[in-house]
Amino acid sequence: MNFWYIVLVYSISISIVAVIITIFDKIAAIHKKSRVPESTLMTVGLFGGAAAMLITMKGIRHKTLHKRFMIGLPLMIILHAFIIGITYYFLYTNI
Repeated sequence: MNFWYIVLVYSISISIVAVIITIFDKIAAIHKKSRVPESTLMTVGLFGGAAAMLITMKGIRHKTLHKRFMIGLPLMIILHAFIIGITYYFLYTNI
């Protein structure tokens, strides 16, 4: 199987998980129910869901006043782009 196909499937999967848990946390907050820990949200972001999570948070206005998320998630997105760029460089250039 192609490496980039696996990366695409993983990215879509982790993005779906990120959106679901972000929306779940927003609903839980509204109804004053048990919440998703911030550490869990940040971990999902770190493992590749940062872009989807940031877009979802902005869209549903959830945790947008938390600097931890509004600074941390964009930094994770930059990290992910860097990792993808380095991976591409080492896989497709003649060193």
